[in-house]
Amino acid sequence: MMIGGSRLRQIGWAVVLAVCLAVFMVLTFRVNAVKSQVRLAERQIVALEREKLMLETEFETRANQRQLADWNRVEFGYQAPRADQYLENERQLAALGLPRAVDAPEPIRVARAPAPEEMDLPSIISPLVGRDEGDGEADGRRDLSAPRSLAERLSGGARLGTGLAEVAE
Repeated sequence: MMIGGSRLRQIGWAVVLAVCLAVFMVLTFRVNAVKSQVRLAERQIVALEREKLMLETEFETRANQRQLADWNRVEFGYQAPRADQYLENERQLAALGLPRAVDAPEPIRVARAPAPEEMDLPSIISPLVGRDEGDGEADGRRDLSAPRSLAERLSGGARLGTGLAEVAE
């Protein structure tokens, strides 16, 4: 009988262990479910706080607009523009202008540099090639090592539309 009781005791311990494991798994799933609900509630709280902040900002902005409108009307005498105050075209705007006063400063003018073709520059010898900058341009070719204009250097030497024509082919 001793052997049978020992066997029965082993089975009992196995059942108790299985029940404990099942209870542990159920509690783990329940805890994870509660954690998920807490995270969802926290996300909703954050969203509601953001919405509340946005509504508070809008309320303060609208209150300030009302206050600014009151100040403009009462203290400064400003009014909203009427339909007859809008201008139809540039001529009406120009008609509102006054001639320049005697002591007014001169208007700002923009300087324009002449194109390199218009200037009489000495010929430049490229240190890389050892020949004149203009060499090779007569037949439509241009040496890439020769000095070029800023626009050509930035565009990589290609003229506008050349890359498009190559892609289109």
